[in-house]
Amino acid sequence: MDKKDIKTIFLDYDGTLHDSLHVYAPAFRKAYRHLVEHHGLKEKKWRDEELGRFLGMTPKEMWDIFGADLPEQVKAEASAILGEEMRRLVEDGHARLYEGALATLADLRKKGYKLVFISNCKDYYMRAHAKVFGLGEYFDRMVCSDTFEGIEAKHLVLERVKADFPEKMAIVGDRHHDMEAGRFNGLLTIAARYGFGGKEELQDADIHIEDVTELQELF
Repeated sequence: MDKKDIKTIFLDYDGTLHDSLHVYAPAFRKAYRHLVEHHGLKEKKWRDEELGRFLGMTPKEMWDIFGADLPEQVKAEASAILGEEMRRLVEDGHARLYEGALATLADLRKKGYKLVFISNCKDYYMRAHAKVFGLGEYFDRMVCSDTFEGIEAKHLVLERVKADFPEKMAIVGDRHHDMEAGRFNGLLTIAARYGFGGKEELQDADIHIEDVTELQELF
């Protein structure tokens, strides 16, 4: 697919527009401390580089990596602590977008592209960021894993939404979920290599970028 034909751009959020570790890392450590103190998980000092690989995963995928034997209720409890702390940190002004992210969205919108926010995040998280950064001014629609009841997989969420927007389409993201969603739906895939995904999971993307502002030149 030629990038010159693109009319709609789906953008992942965490790791693509949002430098998530500013809020994710402290929130994760708080939730993990709870599991250590109340549920017997082994003490561990997590480095930011280690935590980055969890971004983009569902809560179950994340907790199963090191706490597969924990009861589901305990995992849900830890996820609630993590989510609430992230929300608090966002509302208190600790969230940081990548430099040039909003300027890039403004540039693409001015050029006439339809922009769609698509994320595995929860609705409250999406709304908190929308309020803090005024994201509603840039996106034609914002969808997340809570938007459609019973549908969490990103490729299925995208499938439900894409009919509302003009062909042809591209997706920008930093994890394999984004690339898989794009391929499943026949989109041009653009890998944000500056985010939290590994090289292998992004290697088959159609286009690779090293900075979010490169989208202004690409489109």
